[in-house]
Order: sequence, then C-alpha cells, then structure tokens
Amino acid sequence: MTGTLEVCIDDAEGLAACRDAGVDRVELCAALALGGLTPGPGLMRAAARSGLPVYAMIRPRAGGFVATPDDLAVMRDDIAMARDCGLAGVVLGVARPDGTLDMAVLETLCAAAHGMGRTLHRVIDLVPDPLAAVDQAVALGFERVLSSGQALRAPDGAEMLARMHRHAAGRIEVMAGAGVTPDNVADLARATGIGAFHASCGTAAPNPPEIVAMGFAAASRARTEAGRIRALKARIAALDPPA
Repeated sequence: MTGTLEVCIDDAEGLAACRDAGVDRVELCAALALGGLTPGPGLMRAAARSGLPVYAMIRPRAGGFVATPDDLAVMRDDIAMARDCGLAGVVLGVARPDGTLDMAVLETLCAAAHGMGRTLHRVIDLVPDPLAAVDQAVALGFERVLSSGQALRAPDGAEMLARMHRHAAGRIEVMAGAGVTPDNVADLARATGIGAFHASCGTAAPNPPEIVAMGFAAASRARTEAGRIRALKARIAALDPPA
C-alpha cells in the first residue's frame, strides 16, 4: 500500500516542521484550536515558498458549516488569495441547515477554485448520508474527502471509513483524519483499506502564564513536532500492500 500523510498546521513553526520532516501535503489553517480557519495571506505566502504542496483551509469563522451570503463572498475572496499566493489547493465544506451538503454554494466555490486541488473537509462527518455525500463530492470535482468516519476519532469510525472507501471505488480519495497516530495507523489502514492519512502531529506546549492569566490563551497550545511527523511517516511507509 502506497501511503500518504497530510499534516495540518497553523503557524510558521509548524510549516518548518513539515518541511524538515518532508510531509506529502500541508493543510494550512489558522486557529486549529477552533477546528481550523482560513490562514492569513502572510502565512499563505510563506507556505507557498516552502516547496511543499499546500492546501489552504477556506473557513471564514468558527462554528457551524452553514454559509451566509456574506460568508460566501469572503470565501470566494479567500480562494482568490490562496491562488494569488501560489498555493496548490483549498479545503472546503459547506452544509445546508438540514446537514446535507450545500451543492449550490459548493458549486460556486469549486468554480472559484477551478484549476486548484480541492479537498472536502470534515463537514462530511455531519451529513445524514456520507455515502451519498461521497457521490456529491465526486460530482463537484473534489480530489478527496477528509473524514473520521463520523466518529470523534478515525479509529472509532473505521467501519464507516471502510464503507466510504469501498463506495468511492477509486473515483475519489478518502483520507482518514482525527486521532491518527503512529500507534494506530497500521490497524486503521488494515481495517479500512485506506492509505491516505491526515494528522496534526502535535504535542501540548505551555503558553506563558501572564498570557493565560489575562485570558488571551488557554493553558497550552498544540505544537507541531517534526519527530512525530517522521514517526508517523515511517509507520505509513511500512504499511502492508493490499491483498
């Protein structure tokens, strides 16, 4: 099995760790503690200079995935910024109030991202029918979907991930993410047949106490570690070939 690793980051330090460890792709965000928001243009430009394939998260605010007309306008401008900065692709996901994918909005965003790579993010973990959503992602021209199999952690959603992977049948890549570590990636690959993985590869780093005391930050933050990336890459590289 030829495996790939995408690492999500939200700062220049994480970008350097990804470059040093040689990830297959970067998901570039701001505010990973909020689930990942659109990064600023400075970080986009730095990422474009890294020499790595970089996909920018396009999510203008925290909270749910239903987009207002104002959200849509911001997202279109953010896609244009990602293109202008020279990034390889974007990560998108928009839902209707009933939880299904908002095909009209996604068609508009995908048109704005024409010629760029596109990943459908974990909005798919909230839809009522993930197999139907895989078909919709194919119709929209996405390269891949990122999913935990509708569970908090991908290992707990392995059965659904396997179903999604079988249903995709080579039409689109299903990438497993959320709680993927060197200790569980081999079991996850065997259980699902999936060879594409997404992880943060982070450790908890303390924030300065004066910053915490003033309410500017939580007690700790996630810090991307090159050593963790290398360890996960090594486990993925050692995956058994499919039967």
